[in-house]
Amino acid sequence: MKLKALALIAALGCGAVYAQSVEVKDAWARATVTGQKATGAFMKITAKDGAKLVGASSSSAGVTEVHEMKMDGGVMKMRAVEGGLDLPAGKAVELKPGGYHVMLMDLKAPLAADSTVPLTLTFKDAKGVESKLELKVPVSAKAPMPGMAEHKH
Repeated sequence: MKLKALALIAALGCGAVYAQSVEVKDAWARATVTGQKATGAFMKITAKDGAKLVGASSSSAGVTEVHEMKMDGGVMKMRAVEGGLDLPAGKAVELKPGGYHVMLMDLKAPLAADSTVPLTLTFKDAKGVESKLELKVPVSAKAPMPGMAEHKH
């Protein structure tokens, strides 16, 4: 039964997956065009007991970072999040266009819509214990409808 659930998760991409006490829902990455070297990945992350998102990596990108985009004096600025992104206990933190997101840079190939991109998220809990969550994130030209492929294991 567990094997079937894991196969379903792998086949459907990332609806809702868990790393210890961290849940990721509605993950997606924006499709790219030929020559485009960067894109973003977005999702909702909930840490049951609180944690920090301290890193990300992908075999599809030369550089993968947790970023924040915000307005500063009328200018949109983007920067890497230093020290990790806080995930308050039990509260969903949404990584979305125009806010926090995972930036995939120096892409090795374009990300085609209806494909997936591998993404590993690294978390630290309140005690400093690190855990990793490996995802196969669906690639889309636009944000998918929330809850389209939610499942649990």
